[in-house]
Amino acid sequence: MIVQPTAETIPTTDPLELTFGLSEIFHSVQGEGLRAGERCVFVRLQGCKLRCSWCDTPYALDSRYPERTVTGQQILEEVASFDCPFVEFTGGEPLEQFGVMPLMSMFCDAGYTVAIETGGHIDVSFVDERVIRIIDMKCPDSKMMPLNRYENLNVLRPHDEVKFVIASRRDYEWARDLVQEHNLTERTAVVLFSTVFDKLTPVDLVGWILEDRLNVRFQLQLHKFIWNPSQRGV
Repeated sequence: MIVQPTAETIPTTDPLELTFGLSEIFHSVQGEGLRAGERCVFVRLQGCKLRCSWCDTPYALDSRYPERTVTGQQILEEVASFDCPFVEFTGGEPLEQFGVMPLMSMFCDAGYTVAIETGGHIDVSFVDERVIRIIDMKCPDSKMMPLNRYENLNVLRPHDEVKFVIASRRDYEWARDLVQEHNLTERTAVVLFSTVFDKLTPVDLVGWILEDRLNVRFQLQLHKFIWNPSQRGV
C-alpha cells in the first residue's frame, strides 16, 4: 500500500534529530537533467514501494534493511564534508521517508541548491517550493504505470523537471501523449526523455522525437558512460 504524506504525518521536530534509512551518500557529477555534468552530492535514502522492471538501484529498495541508519545531523555533516553547493535526494524513493521534507527545507535554509528525484507515486505538494522536484513518471514497460500519481502534474512549478524512462515505442507514445495532454513543456523547466539502458537504442528514441517535432530534451545517463553502468557511488 502506498502511504501518502499529510500535514499531520510530516515531522515537525528538528530535522537534525530525525532518523533515516540510508543506502549511501556520495560525491559525483550530475548524470541527468538540466544540471548534467555539475558536481553534486547525492543522498540515496533506502526503501521504495515500486518495483520497476528496469530498476538500476535494486540495492536501495528494501526499507527493512537499510545499509545505514543515520540522523539528519549526520547527513548534514557528511554532505558538508564535500564542500559542494548542490545536493540531490534520491533513492529508492526518498519521499517515502516523510522526514526528508523538513530536512530538505533545512538544506535550503543553509544555502544549498536542493533537488529531489521522485518516482511520482508520492504526493509532492508538501515539498518546499525552493526544492527542484524531478518527477520520474513511470511508462507502461516499467510495469508501475498504475501507481503514477497524476495529481502531481497539477502542482508543478516552473523550476521542476519531469522525466520519462523509455523502453519501447509503446512507452514513447504514452509519454508523448501525456506531455501534450498536460502541456508539460510549457509548465516546467524541462521534460526529459531517456532510454532504458541496453533496452532501446538512443538513435530510435531521437528519431521519434524528431519525427514528432516534440519539444523535449533527450538525455543519456552520463554516469553510465563515465563509469561501469553497474558501479555504485557514482
